[in-house]
Amino acid sequence: MPKMNPDSLMKDFTPYEAKEGEEYMNENQLEHFRSILLGWKQELMEEVDRTVHHLKEEAVNYADPNDRASQEEEFSLELRARDRERKLVKKISQTLELIDNDDYGYCEECGIEIGIRRLEARPTASMCIDCKTLAEIKERQVGG
Repeated sequence: MPKMNPDSLMKDFTPYEAKEGEEYMNENQLEHFRSILLGWKQELMEEVDRTVHHLKEEAVNYADPNDRASQEEEFSLELRARDRERKLVKKISQTLELIDNDDYGYCEECGIEIGIRRLEARPTASMCIDCKTLAEIKERQVGG
């Protein structure tokens, strides 16, 4: 599941229904996000297995240089996608550690609640929307 594809991850997704007066990041909410993250991680790992299988099955030594170049480009794109996903798996694992340590759901910059809906949209979010927006503005100013 590259970079949080809601269509893939969220096909069986049920939004969390908070109860009146419910404490933020209680056990039910943490379990909800743990389940989302574990499912996402599982899908990514299955995609890695499919890629390995595809590379083994489709690896043909074409005589025509154009065919060989096309295959190499296809494999290169696939491997780059898997590399991004490998980094995402690492981030998911780090996020699961935050859940295990009861540190999940709070902005790493200002400490406020990130929010259930934002986390459902991006379960690995580590900043509230305000801090993330500010960080992106700063990044554009420095990089632009």
